[in-house]
Amino acid sequence: MTVKKDTRTPRAKSAELLVAMTGKASPAKAAEGDKPVFAYIESLPEPQKSIAKYVDALAAKALPDLKRAVKWGMAYYGVPDGWCFTSGAFVGHLKLMFIRGNELQPEPPVTPIGMGKATRGVELTAMDELDEDQVLSWMAQAAEKPFVGAAEKRKK
Repeated sequence: MTVKKDTRTPRAKSAELLVAMTGKASPAKAAEGDKPVFAYIESLPEPQKSIAKYVDALAAKALPDLKRAVKWGMAYYGVPDGWCFTSGAFVGHLKLMFIRGNELQPEPPVTPIGMGKATRGVELTAMDELDEDQVLSWMAQAAEKPFVGAAEKRKK
């Protein structure tokens, strides 16, 4: 996996992100379950579709009692106790972001703008950039400490 340290200022990253967001690959609506996530993945252009299918297969392998959802135009993956990571397609790449990524070892290299202070992940432009063993390790670690938002806490 190719990893580049982002040294740009937050202002530069923010401006670039807004441009990238206008090219979001899917207008998928929020919905819980496997079917909406599979439909979201199928709606993606290549190479994002192939990468997203592979990430989904790894999630099924790594997470016990996997739950899926589409939220904010991205696929979310979790376990019964909460959400672990998200996979979203953008112009030219797919973001795989771990909600509590700053607690993973080793810490994933990308800190996205607008996804929470603890979120970390990787941006993938091709299948060969995905380090399967590392991603499986991160997924397993994330499953041990899933994120539960305030709304989910109130439901329990």
